[in-house]
Amino acid sequence: MNPGNHARLPHFETLSSRRDFLLRGGAGFGALALTYLLQAERLPAAPAAPSSTRPAHFPAKAKSVIFLFMEGGPSQLDTFDPKPKLREMAGQKLPESFRKNLITAMGEVESPLLPDRRVWKQHGQSGIWVSDWLPHIAECVDDLAVIRSCWGDGLNHANGVGQMNTGSILGGRPSIGSWVNYGLGTVNQNLPAYTVLCDNNSNVIGGPRNWGAGFMPASYQGVRLGAATEPFPNLNPPRGISAEQQRGKLDYLQQMNQQHAAAHADNSEMEARIRSYELAFRMQAEAPTAVNLSQESLATRELYGMEEKDTAVFGRNCLLARRLVERGVRFVQLYSGTGSKWDAHSKIEQNHSALCRATDKPIAGLLRDLKARGLLDSTLVIWGGEFGRTPMSEKGDGRDHNPTGFTMWMAGGGVKGGQVIGETDELGLHAVKDRLHIHDLHATILHLMGLDHTQLIYRHQGRPERLTLNEGEPCTKIAG
Repeated sequence: MNPGNHARLPHFETLSSRRDFLLRGGAGFGALALTYLLQAERLPAAPAAPSSTRPAHFPAKAKSVIFLFMEGGPSQLDTFDPKPKLREMAGQKLPESFRKNLITAMGEVESPLLPDRRVWKQHGQSGIWVSDWLPHIAECVDDLAVIRSCWGDGLNHANGVGQMNTGSILGGRPSIGSWVNYGLGTVNQNLPAYTVLCDNNSNVIGGPRNWGAGFMPASYQGVRLGAATEPFPNLNPPRGISAEQQRGKLDYLQQMNQQHAAAHADNSEMEARIRSYELAFRMQAEAPTAVNLSQESLATRELYGMEEKDTAVFGRNCLLARRLVERGVRFVQLYSGTGSKWDAHSKIEQNHSALCRATDKPIAGLLRDLKARGLLDSTLVIWGGEFGRTPMSEKGDGRDHNPTGFTMWMAGGGVKGGQVIGETDELGLHAVKDRLHIHDLHATILHLMGLDHTQLIYRHQGRPERLTLNEGEPCTKIAG
């Protein structure tokens, strides 16, 4: 034998983990002890992957979620939370009485107060105040629960977006869509249970961690859809490849992957890849129909603003969201201003004016369309960003980040509409009444989906993990 060839012979395999060592060392007897320990701790050696629908903890009011995420932080002071006192004190410094519990790194504390320039009106039978930046959504206020008292812990975009999506300002935890997917399973085996649509090619701050599965199996993560011309990239098989040929290739590929997965039982990414191939094969039949907007009438396209330049992109995403939820997709997230475009540190008039114009008509169209089709009762629609903006000016014509008091709204899915929940102080800086932390918002969303946030548990490294990190309560004024 040529000694130079010895290293190339497959006499050994690198052991990449302690589990590999136990599986292979001493003819695998170590794995017997490991199996017993895992059983005793009720920790699955290979965590279950998404399956068909699983029972909720109690009857659900919502079957699906559409989360309209205004990335960068929309100003509550210029949209849903009017503050006459801010106009009275325009140009003055923030009074000492408002500086209590103020995050010292937040905003231009010594900068003059910046009044809004909006025209405010009360709308609907409920008389909810909405600014002239959102005239179309204003016509839907009787379906909205406007929450003016939200607050969180994220001061910058990375931890703010992260907490709104995962419950934590730190990375590595599952996103809320993954928790819903884990808790309830999937309705449609031919489409992803959790999808993400962005309005441009930029990256969301924090990247895929915002729709990732964290320490759960990778198969629970969200799927970001692509551009209008190809929402599911590389989905269609090459020309000349029949379904039988495609099936044969997939079977052979799966056989090889299963052999590798059997030797690496703790590799959830491999299991996710196997399932993704199967899902992609099934999607080749259903997904093209789901995203084919040419099937929609001109009246519907106009309802969403798809025939207008300013609203075409977000209108398309809103219409796609409706088509996905009516086909059983559990969680759909739409990003507006992808790449923190709502972050108006300066020139807030130009910034917010353009972004409100791009989203107002499509969002109202979505609410009206869902309602007309009988889907709003079972679809929870959420609007908001990672935080709000300060009443103090920045650079003279902008506002800084404000996680201590901001506005979100919910509609449909069992939400009692036509109401305002909570208050901020007279300048819109701090939430002061019916304060709802992001953990409370997450608990409320899960509650509407039929899930008790204290019982939705995933065991990780011996710890019972929850989306809400053992904090928060569902808001009964929203969820009933």
